[in-house]
Amino acid sequence: MISFLLSVATLIIGYFSYGKIVERIFGIKEAKVTPAIRLEDGIDYTPLPLWRIFLIQFLNIAGLGPIFGAIAGAMYGPSAFLWIVLGSIFAGGVHDFLSGMLSVRHDGLSISEVVGIYLGPYVKHFMRFFTIILLIFVGTVFMMGPAKIIDGMTSGLFGVWTWVFIILIYYVLSTLLPIDKLISKLYPVFGVAMLLMAMGLFVALLRGSYTIPEITIDNLRNMTISPEDTPLFPMLFITIACGAISGFHATQSPLMARCMKNEKEGKKVFFGTMITEGIVALIWAAASMSFFGNIEGLNGAMIANGNNAAWAANEISLGMLGKIGGVLAILGIVAAPITSGDTAFRSARLIMADIFKWDQKKIKNRLIISLPLFMVAFLLTQIDFGIIWRYFAWSNQTLATIVLWMATAYLIYNNKNYFISAIPAAFMTAVCGTYILVAPEGFNLENDVAYYGGFIILLCVIILFSWFVRKKGKSLVIPLKI
Repeated sequence: MISFLLSVATLIIGYFSYGKIVERIFGIKEAKVTPAIRLEDGIDYTPLPLWRIFLIQFLNIAGLGPIFGAIAGAMYGPSAFLWIVLGSIFAGGVHDFLSGMLSVRHDGLSISEVVGIYLGPYVKHFMRFFTIILLIFVGTVFMMGPAKIIDGMTSGLFGVWTWVFIILIYYVLSTLLPIDKLISKLYPVFGVAMLLMAMGLFVALLRGSYTIPEITIDNLRNMTISPEDTPLFPMLFITIACGAISGFHATQSPLMARCMKNEKEGKKVFFGTMITEGIVALIWAAASMSFFGNIEGLNGAMIANGNNAAWAANEISLGMLGKIGGVLAILGIVAAPITSGDTAFRSARLIMADIFKWDQKKIKNRLIISLPLFMVAFLLTQIDFGIIWRYFAWSNQTLATIVLWMATAYLIYNNKNYFISAIPAAFMTAVCGTYILVAPEGFNLENDVAYYGGFIILLCVIILFSWFVRKKGKSLVIPLKI
């Protein structure tokens, strides 16, 4: 219990201390007019109050990540606590703040376009394709996942595909309608519900007879059933994504970058929501480790139920919160992923609009861009959900890595302390490189070979990046002081 409480306290302290350092290094400009005001169009560029932006951003980036990822990550033991805390403060918070604020500085541009400014046209074209694929993966995952959960809750009364169709209709509406018509009305309600569920679990952990494992030398090991098949590095750092660092966040931040009324809101909107999500992930990880008796009990229960995190989340909610937990489970476990799926499609629409420079005031233009996205996503629902989820997890962290390198380039070009993003960028490069070599859906190499390969990939990326920024810096055509 002490380790868990210290972890929560560290996240809060990290927001006020390291968050302030990152904000100062970036250098916010309170007097600068934001895109929400300068480019207001009533569709995507719409000034919103800070509290509403915070809740929308939180729900956008959260989804199932801090719940499902934390439950799966808890199977590794208290090492999950360390990754959530360190990842949220030194990787995720930096990633979210810098990507969000750079979008603000560049008229709310989508992340692929911002990356292109600092890492060149070739990376921009790759990011456009890669980001759209990721967002379609997200939309597909968060279409099938909630549909299966609702189908389970209703004992298969209407069937999974009925719920898929209903969710899809909602996605179409939320993608096409102005942001202040549907999203800004529903999201705060669901965001509060998700936070209340997390707070309810937190109180239950404190008041109940639950034993949360401590962070000790003996416990900082791989506590899964088959450590050789699921090596802690890099598997844990891919499994727990949204609760520590997630590239998906960078695709969502431009939505709120187009709604912020002042740059001083950036720390609360971007760094603050990441820390909040980290706290939610900590609570779910702690609940998972203690509700089933211990970590061994969690592993056994998960294996017996096909590693179904949705089942575990439902059991924990009902078991620790009773009937209230059931209601909150519906709002949190079902609504949260749906509200991440709809903004995934909305972000994909905005990226396509940025690419083709299509004005989005006319609903016809929004429809022409959106329909192919929905068609591809629906076709992907025919593929096994587990396969889609694994590829989503790796592509998600790979995107975060690219964004961190982009932020590092920006800081270098502007003579700022680039270590705040370069260190997590290097670490995540090693994680993603090693994962694709060792994972069954990758090259499935032996662990030792994958570790050496991951190190070589890291060296190659560092050399290539260093060469590029030196070359780019000499012929930079963008203002050095943005």
